[in-house]
Amino acid sequence: MKVPMLLQMSLLSNVYRPAVATLTTTFKALALALVFTLALTGCKSVTVQSETAGWSAERIYQTARDAMNDGNYARAIQLYENLEARYPYGRYAQQAILESAYANYRSSETQAAIAQCDRFIRMYPNHPSADYAYYLKGLVYFREDQGLLGYLYELDLSERDPRSTRESFDAFKALVEKFPDSRYAEDSTTRMVYLSNAMGMYEVHTARYYFNRGAYLSAINRAQAALVNFPRTSSNEEALSLMIRSYEKLGMTDLANDTRRVLEASYPDSGWLTGNPNKKPWWKLW
Repeated sequence: MKVPMLLQMSLLSNVYRPAVATLTTTFKALALALVFTLALTGCKSVTVQSETAGWSAERIYQTARDAMNDGNYARAIQLYENLEARYPYGRYAQQAILESAYANYRSSETQAAIAQCDRFIRMYPNHPSADYAYYLKGLVYFREDQGLLGYLYELDLSERDPRSTRESFDAFKALVEKFPDSRYAEDSTTRMVYLSNAMGMYEVHTARYYFNRGAYLSAINRAQAALVNFPRTSSNEEALSLMIRSYEKLGMTDLANDTRRVLEASYPDSGWLTGNPNKKPWWKLW
């Protein structure tokens, strides 16, 4: 027996009404939480403005420094913003941008930290602390996406989105090129080596993915990308091995033998030649 259309609609309404009510309640709760957060932030901002009324730039700056040294980064950021708003010119305002960037970095507000670094570099490219702005920007991208476990265990950067890795590398590279005598140049160079290895290994991870799924031409292309774009990095050894095995799967014996000779010349003790590769994570070498 066919159920009349109006009755069908009524039945469906009764079925979905509880779900709709639940969603509505959830959205209301989220909206209230957002309003509460914004209101709380606004109250804190007004409180800081009232507290610092009549203060000199030096006093606001020193109070912000004290808050940051105590680990109260949220208060430090508010004070630095207040300092910039009231005294936009002078050395305290300049320093406030950098220290606000650091406070945001420590608060895991990565986008705000990067924006502050970029603003300082754009406004004061010849400032004595410009090298630090590049260095801090590199550090922010270096740690982005790793979360708490990344801080504790140094998670493998080659297995994450390479965009942040590239941004970090570019920031450190700019520092080394623009400020070769900087106190941060040596550490930046070391990190660049590490990041180059990470980006090369990302290509190898992708090549391995294609190889395991039988897409041997794609595996060869990604392995070649690791060799061409990131030469003399730890990724090259496995990249050559993947090329050899992919050529063999495709029946390209000559190319497989040529690549094997390159692997033997470059890595005479390679475990990939004996079928017993060294599985120690590359990033533990840093």
